[in-house]
Amino acid sequence: MPSENLRWETLQALKNSPKGKITFDPLWSQRGEHILTGCKEALGLSSHSGVILDRTSSAALQRSSFLGSLSGDSSPSPSEETAASISSTGSIADINAKNAALCAEASLKNETVTEETKDENPEADNILQVSSPVSPPVISLLSPKAMETAGHILRLKEEQREKAKLAVMLRQEMQEKLAVEVANAESEQLKRFEELMELKQRQEYQSVRDMMDRETKESMGRQEKLKEEQRHRMKILNLRLREAQLQRLREAELEKQRQTEGRERLRNLNTIQEEVLQLNQLLEPSSQTKASLPSANLSSYSTRGNQLCSQVSEVVRKTAEGDFPSVEDMNVAERALHDMRTLIRLMQEEAAKAQEKKKKEQEQEEERRKQAELQAQQEAQKKAAQSAKEKAKRRGLQNSAEESTLKWYKELQELAAGCTQSFEQLNSPRDAQTKKLKLELQKAATIPVSQIASNSGSQLREIFDKIDKLLSGRAVVSGGKSISTSHHPQGLDFVSYKLAEKFVKQGEEEVAAHHEAAFPIAVVASGIWELHSRVGDLILAHLHKKCPYSVPHYPPMKDGTPVEEYQRILGYRVDDSGVEGQDSFLKRMSGMIRLYAAIIQLRWPYSSKQESVPHGLNHGWRWLAQMLNMEPLADITATLLFDFLEVCGNALMKQYQAQFWKLILILKEEYFPRIEAVTSSGQMGSVIRLKQFLEMSLQSRQISPPKGQLSSSFWRS
Repeated sequence: MPSENLRWETLQALKNSPKGKITFDPLWSQRGEHILTGCKEALGLSSHSGVILDRTSSAALQRSSFLGSLSGDSSPSPSEETAASISSTGSIADINAKNAALCAEASLKNETVTEETKDENPEADNILQVSSPVSPPVISLLSPKAMETAGHILRLKEEQREKAKLAVMLRQEMQEKLAVEVANAESEQLKRFEELMELKQRQEYQSVRDMMDRETKESMGRQEKLKEEQRHRMKILNLRLREAQLQRLREAELEKQRQTEGRERLRNLNTIQEEVLQLNQLLEPSSQTKASLPSANLSSYSTRGNQLCSQVSEVVRKTAEGDFPSVEDMNVAERALHDMRTLIRLMQEEAAKAQEKKKKEQEQEEERRKQAELQAQQEAQKKAAQSAKEKAKRRGLQNSAEESTLKWYKELQELAAGCTQSFEQLNSPRDAQTKKLKLELQKAATIPVSQIASNSGSQLREIFDKIDKLLSGRAVVSGGKSISTSHHPQGLDFVSYKLAEKFVKQGEEEVAAHHEAAFPIAVVASGIWELHSRVGDLILAHLHKKCPYSVPHYPPMKDGTPVEEYQRILGYRVDDSGVEGQDSFLKRMSGMIRLYAAIIQLRWPYSSKQESVPHGLNHGWRWLAQMLNMEPLADITATLLFDFLEVCGNALMKQYQAQFWKLILILKEEYFPRIEAVTSSGQMGSVIRLKQFLEMSLQSRQISPPKGQLSSSFWRS
């Protein structure tokens, strides 16, 4: 224990102190040794010891002489000599020196006595070593008072030693008791700690048990809840199944009713068609109507009758495909029948009125004919004079394309017509399976083209690969189904035709609305053109048909061609509501020219062929040169030149350099005044845009790249 170690350390320190090294042997007088034999250090007297020695000097001399006489030794001993010297001198320093000499002499005598004692009694040697390891120096004090004092000192030391031993024993007992108490306290504390740890362990074990019980109860509760929910869902599913069965029964009843009503409507429709056809025969020009009605009115009645018959036939054609006519179809047929009856009544009323006015009209007709002939002669003379002036002003510009260009144009149109005939069986299917295959092939060809956008290069490459696989006869997935051109002998021709038609339609609609869309569409079209040349020829054929100015070609109006048909040839859209507006027409032509200008300058970046582009910038140069050799058209020529140069001008400038700038200078100085001459004041928007473009280009000798052009980073996206 720490207290025991401290106690022994204290005892060791007391033992090593100067007082602890002073030993006392009670048998010193028996052995004839000095009382301080074994003292290692020289003992010194205090400064007050001189007075005591002076007083006791005479007594000491007497005692020494008395002892000397008793011993019978006439020679004085060293101690006597020392005492005599002390009494004579009385100095403290001499006394200390003499005491030191006496101590040394006594130590020598003590060593001889000790050695002799060792030889005689070994046990005494052990006693001497234990009690006095070093014999103190011998000082012979002959004074009885000194001896008494020494005895008192010894007794006092013995008493002090006994007291010290008793105190040490008491201290040791107290330390041992304290150590025992501390050990007991620590043992009790350890027991309390172990009890506390055991209590905590039991509490933790109990808490774990409680938590496990609680989780078990909760899991059982959740299981019960899940079971209840499962039972609830099963009930709901059963109810839904019953409702679905009832719904199927209701739908079956409704289908039967619909079939019955459809058959009834079909019979009524056949009756209506029969009556409409019979009434239409009354509109045929007979001898009576020829005499009573003019040919214009007869043709209008006949045209209207044919239109009504077409409406009814369109409704009947739907039923030929296996469908019953709907209520709306019946309303259309009944309305057509009502209009036909009204038309017959109006024709009869007009014929009656015409009979009355016939005579008056015959008289006035002769006079009008004469005036018309005179007016026609005057207009012919004016037109001839104006034509002569225009020819003199134009000095040799042509009104039509070159013969080689027209030949190329006709060959492409014949190619497209031959392609249409080659898949006539697939285009007009007679069975449902062929009709379904036609729709799937058409979707597989047109949907990828509709998805072309400038979102990322990887998406554009996926679309290109899908179109390439379809044209190569491999299977592609469209609408969740696998489709291939090899499923029908005419599948490849049909897909090629529809694909080319869709590319041109994208230029007509998508590029017309968003000019930047021309580049992703054009780069895919160029890549397909390079791998499948027939598709490229069909693209040109569709483009020339919808936009003859891309040839360039201004189709002349032939004799007997209706005005509406000639407008279709020029590229206008004509329907029942009439001809489309000029703004819409120019917007569509602009979109197709921009697409064409993008195609001739782009090439598919992943192409493995090393040949030149099948339709490159040389065709753009040819188109621009031929446009400048033809008479300009109001509003059209300026619009198309501006769109073409804005998209393709930068590429032509890099390719032809000085020759290109010569052509632009001719366009600005010689051809542009002709455009201004044929343009009215309300059509100057496109002319102003073209003029500003030419002036800026010639001034800076630079044409900026078009907006939306695909960069190299686009193909890494």
